Amino acid sequence: MKRLILVLLLVFAVATLGFNRPAFAGDAAKGAAVFTANCNACHLGGKNVVNATKTLNKADLEKYDMLSLDAIKYQITKGKKAMPAFLGRLTDEQIDDVAAYVLAQAEKGW
Repeated sequence: MKRLILVLLLVFAVATLGFNRPAFAGDAAKGAAVFTANCNACHLGGKNVVNATKTLNKADLEKYDMLSLDAIKYQITKGKKAMPAFLGRLTDEQIDDVAAYVLAQAEKGW
């Protein structure tokens, strides 16, 4: 009986703790509205009015090791140089959505 309970507990532990949950990918459609309201001033059409060599195009994102949701979310959250941090100005969900939108647009070629 103890062995059965132990096996059941082990199966339960593996089933609940052993599998990683998929990362929230964000909603690109919602991200479009957030991007328009917060990012268009500097990044209209995937461009960069502050530094023209660092656009949101796929090639530039890849060149600067920014071609992942995590990297884009980090940049939005923390900012860097001329780009302000949006931590506290946007919710985590909005940041996820904007990152999904930027990556989707980069894949499409803006």
